[in-house]
Amino acid sequence: MALMDFIKKQFIDVIQWTEEGDGMLAMRYPMRDFEIQYGAQLTVRESQMAVFVDEGQIADVFGPGLYTLTTRILPLLTNLKNWDKLFQSPFKSDVYFFSTRLQLDCKWGTPNPITIRDKDFGMVRMRAFGIYSYKLTDARRFHSEISGTREQYTVVDLDGQLRNLVISSMTDLFGESGVPFIDMAANQDELGKALKGKLEPVFDRYGLALDSFVVQNVSLPEELQKILDTRIGMNMIGDLGRYTQYQVATSIPLAAQNEGGIAGIGAGLGAGMGIGQAMTAAMAQTTPAAAAPMAAPAAADEVVATLEKLHALVAKGILSQAEFDAKKADLLGKLV
Repeated sequence: MALMDFIKKQFIDVIQWTEEGDGMLAMRYPMRDFEIQYGAQLTVRESQMAVFVDEGQIADVFGPGLYTLTTRILPLLTNLKNWDKLFQSPFKSDVYFFSTRLQLDCKWGTPNPITIRDKDFGMVRMRAFGIYSYKLTDARRFHSEISGTREQYTVVDLDGQLRNLVISSMTDLFGESGVPFIDMAANQDELGKALKGKLEPVFDRYGLALDSFVVQNVSLPEELQKILDTRIGMNMIGDLGRYTQYQVATSIPLAAQNEGGIAGIGAGLGAGMGIGQAMTAAMAQTTPAAAAPMAAPAAADEVVATLEKLHALVAKGILSQAEFDAKKADLLGKLV
């Protein structure tokens, strides 16, 4: 009876793993009560590593290649088992396979805004998101620190831990750098490189190598974004007083082409100058770089009255058109 049981006993003589689908980082070879036959073939493919674990201790780590499991290939396991060189019976050990492929398009983001001290806006809450990629490089360390005795360990299982590490490192970096939000948003490539450098030692601790880290967007909460948009708009307007003067000056030659046209725009000109002056004064109270006050409406009225008289002289033939144009240019030059 004992002989029949021995004959029926199944031995594993080929050990290999074909990764099915994406996202698998570690897998324990399904041996159950089967024993590995002495002299069995171990196949470790490219983008894989294999680890032999005996009674909770890592015996050996194998990179890509084909191995015949003997006392020569497993010297450490041989010492653990106290094998003699002539001993060739089956043995029991756990075999774990690890994928060393690049894990791409891993997403990270700030589920809650990060509060930082900004040079321009004071205390602000900032959001950011992007992608990164990594790969497993040290199977021994990953097994000891992360996957342990689990039958399977996937990218999804690790995703939350890595995302929290990213956010923690990002918060520290922002607090240490003192870089204003505007500069962060304008230099996302440099920001990504800085974060990658800070995160590489963290990933290495778990037997991982960070391959790339990309910052796709940095933003403020909606209410702060509106304030930023308003500030950008004010900077684009610049010297509102000079802009108003320019509009007035360009409208006078057009009106002068028609009889009575200048008189018709006199009131509008004065009103326009008054509005421009009021807006400029308001800006001077809120911004240190406000424009200088504009000419008073009375000065504009004098220019209009003079141009009316000169235009009447042209109509009577007393002044030529060239003389009128020269005088008009001189008056407008003083106004602007």
